[in-house]
Amino acid sequence: MVDLSEILTDLHEESAELDDLVAGLPAADWRRATPAPGWSIAHQIAHLTSTDRAAVASATDPHEFGRWLAAAATDPDGFVGAATERALAEPPELLRRWRASRAELAAALAAAPKDTRLPWFGTTMSPASAATARLMETWAHGEDVAAALGRPRLPTRRLRHVAHLGVRTMAFSFLVHGRPAPDAPVFVELTGPDGGTWAFGPPDATDRVTGPALDFCLLVTQRAHRDDLGLEATGPVADEWLDVAQAFAGPPGDGRPPSPRTSPEAGAADASPEPGRRPEEAAR
Repeated sequence: MVDLSEILTDLHEESAELDDLVAGLPAADWRRATPAPGWSIAHQIAHLTSTDRAAVASATDPHEFGRWLAAAATDPDGFVGAATERALAEPPELLRRWRASRAELAAALAAAPKDTRLPWFGTTMSPASAATARLMETWAHGEDVAAALGRPRLPTRRLRHVAHLGVRTMAFSFLVHGRPAPDAPVFVELTGPDGGTWAFGPPDATDRVTGPALDFCLLVTQRAHRDDLGLEATGPVADEWLDVAQAFAGPPGDGRPPSPRTSPEAGAADASPEPGRRPEEAAR
């Protein structure tokens, strides 16, 4: 059984790592552009604050969360951006609000009955799955912030939560892109940051995905194009999945184009794929 308290601890640690990145920044640096088109570092933190608030409403106030759902249904394409813009504030206040929202969310999820189903955008989740989704978003947007600041981040064991969510959302990835969910299972075998193996799915499955856990997490959060990553797909279902993988709720993300050295236009001499850390705005 999934241990909610463990996930909440890891969510706290993931949030603290991102907090450390932004806490000491001068106001001008909060306006730095990130790889997400049109989004600054402030937008990244405002988005996390906004979605934390939505998750709190989901866990504690169905009527309030109904208003979030209604707003999303009214403007499915612009909802995320509009909610993010409303959450913006001057850096000290924005940081205070983000810290408050994530603390309130942790308390709300810890208090929720473990077997309850919390409403979300287009789905429902257990408290443990909701915490995992928040960790995924925090890590993904942390990649955007780190890229904007030019600060490399070391992958941690917490990526296992992101990888787990990426595997669990395989059928959703197909459906949200207008494709039928596959019947064939896929075995996923990843190399974790410590060199260990993370395995998901039936080992005897014909379709398989292998490669670094970091690369898989970058793919399912749409922070990198598959051509820039060291992932290998065996079988038609696995191969198609890597084209549509999406671990976040909402409409299909635009994804990220391959870097110039891996795109067809770059020519054969520059086309050798290599692992990348290219964030993308698509995660919501």
